[in-house]
Amino acid sequence: MGGTSNGTSLARDDVYEVLSNRRRRFVIHYLQRNGPRAALGTLAEHVAAWENGIDVAAVGSDARKNVYTSLQQFHLPKMEDLNLVIFDQRAGEVELTDDADDVDLYLEVVQGHDVPWSLYYLGVGTLTGVVTLGHALDLPVLAGIGDASLAMFTIVAIATLALVHTYYTRGMRLGSEGPPPEVEG
Repeated sequence: MGGTSNGTSLARDDVYEVLSNRRRRFVIHYLQRNGPRAALGTLAEHVAAWENGIDVAAVGSDARKNVYTSLQQFHLPKMEDLNLVIFDQRAGEVELTDDADDVDLYLEVVQGHDVPWSLYYLGVGTLTGVVTLGHALDLPVLAGIGDASLAMFTIVAIATLALVHTYYTRGMRLGSEGPPPEVEG
């Protein structure tokens, strides 16, 4: 990452408050993806482009100025207060701190009517638990399964879900390639 950390961890409510604003999420995404330091003008152009679903080259001066002003006067100072960025107003530079790494821990992007991954894991856990219990109770269908086969079933079920989860969410984190996860690409 880039900047320094003051050694304190972020309070959960503070992280949720920062993440509750789309522009702040876009700032974190840009800095994680493109390097920990950027000019405020560059950030404003990219945030405005993502907000409007257009290329950076197509961002008009009004949209850029609107985003620039709100980042400068409100969002970046708030992020600096939480030690997520170092904002040098004089130089017009923003630098991501090491504390911003903790922000990703609070994100689980769920699009539309998708089911959160935690429910898939709960389902696999329930399935393997029911199969194990059925085996332990010698239920007719499961009594013939050996202990090693039961263990292998559990391992394969969990590993398969973890691989699928990794595959589908690789591009849904702040700082991943492309636009932020919530921007339709």
